[in-house]
Amino acid sequence: MGYEGKKVLVVDDSAVMRQIIKKNLKELGFTELSEAEDGAAGLKKAGEEPVDLIVSDWNMPNMTGLEFLKAVRADANLKGIAFIMVTSEADKEKIMEAVQAGVNQYIVKPFNAMQLEEKIKAIKF
Repeated sequence: MGYEGKKVLVVDDSAVMRQIIKKNLKELGFTELSEAEDGAAGLKKAGEEPVDLIVSDWNMPNMTGLEFLKAVRADANLKGIAFIMVTSEADKEKIMEAVQAGVNQYIVKPFNAMQLEEKIKAIKF
C-alpha cells in the first residue's frame, strides 16, 4: 500500500511521542510528515499546508486534541481530513466523545506500529 505523497500532520505536546509516531509512519511508507506541539499550532499548520491525515494526542496545553478535532471538523476547508486520536484516554465516555466529534480512528497508548497501520488502513483516505 503506497502512502507516498500523502501528507501527515503529527500533533503532540511530547517531542518524543512525535518522533515515535513519525518513525512508525516512515516505516509504513509515509514520506511527507510535519508536526505541531499542540492543537492550536496544528490547526494553524493544517490551514497553511494541505494535509491528508492528522495523528493527534488528546491531552495537550493551549488546545486539546478534542478541541482540535472539533475545530478541524467545523472548518469547511479542513473537515475532510482523516483524523486519528492517539491517547492515553481509554475511558469509554472519552472514546464516545471523540467519535461523536468526528474522529476516524482511536488508538490508546501505548501502541505499536502494527496497530497504527491497522487504523490507517481502516480509514481509506
